[in-house]
Formats: sequence, C-alpha cells, structure tokens
Amino acid sequence: MEPRSESGCWFLYYAYGSNLLRERLLLRNPSAALCAPARLQDFKLEFGHHQGRTSSVWHGGTATITQSPGDEVWGIVWKMNTCNLSSLDKQEGVEDGIYVPIEVNVHTQAGKVLTCRSYQMKDYVSGPPSPQYKKVICMGAKQNGLPTDYQEKLEAIETNNYAGPVPIMEEIEAAIKAEEINSA
Repeated sequence: MEPRSESGCWFLYYAYGSNLLRERLLLRNPSAALCAPARLQDFKLEFGHHQGRTSSVWHGGTATITQSPGDEVWGIVWKMNTCNLSSLDKQEGVEDGIYVPIEVNVHTQAGKVLTCRSYQMKDYVSGPPSPQYKKVICMGAKQNGLPTDYQEKLEAIETNNYAGPVPIMEEIEAAIKAEEINSA
C-alpha cells in the first residue's frame, strides 16, 4: 500500500526512543520515511513508568522528554502519512493516557528548524529501561548517525537487567533479518 503524497497528507514526527530504529517504527507505521537527524534544545531524555507501572511491552522504564534548560536530546525526524497517525498514537499509548502528543521545534544539522509531533509521558515515576529497550534505542542512534558523544551517553544508561522474554524484540529482529535478506 503506497502512501499518497498530496499536500496535507503528511506530518513530521520527532522520535527519541525506540522509534529511532527504522525497523521498529515500520512495524506499525509503514509510511515512515527518514527526514533528518535533529536536536531538541532545552529538554533531557528520561526513563520512567507511567503511574509507576512497568511497561508490559518493554519490561522496564520507557523514554520520555522533560524540559531542562541547557540540555538537549538528539532524535530523528520522520515524515509520515497522516493515515499512520492513529497507529502511532496507539503505539505511544495515547488512548490509555500514557503519553500525550506535543509539538516541538527541533534543529537539523543543516540548520533548519522543523515543527514536529512528539510524545511526552504523563504521570511517570523514574525507572531504568530494560536492556532490550536500551539496545533498540542505541541501535537506532547508530543506524541514523546521531552524534558519537550522544551515542556514548545512551550506551552509558543503566538498565534494570531484565532477562525475560520481550516479544517485540523478536518482531524487530525478524524485520532486521528480512531487510538484510532483501538488500542482499
């Protein structure tokens, strides 16, 4: 199914967590196309549990952004068809009140300022991510060439050492394998 490209049918989405990884985002949002790496000024990356409850998908804290003067968060701007807006909202738990959509202005490496949709967790209690979730974020940062010092910062994040099954990881790994086979 090819997305329509008429004007008004697209939106920009700023991803800073697991959706940095193309294969993760494409699982539920097939229209996503890489636009640019970008920096969100005066915010910091945090991990937490919505209302203190551990993510049933990732088995640990999930990423959010909070205002923090002087800090910055690197991420990816994806151009997406509006037909994927509801699936993106569903993935981010908007219906369940876990994340709320917000509008952010991000700076690309080319010096452009882009206004994007992003998400911020509501009512969260700080908590470390699972190793699997951190791995997906780090893979996405590397895949998209985010600044090396930012990648090192991500690699240094402490995890909760969860070692059980994470079914979404299997889906992501299968998508990566399929991509490798198709591009061979």
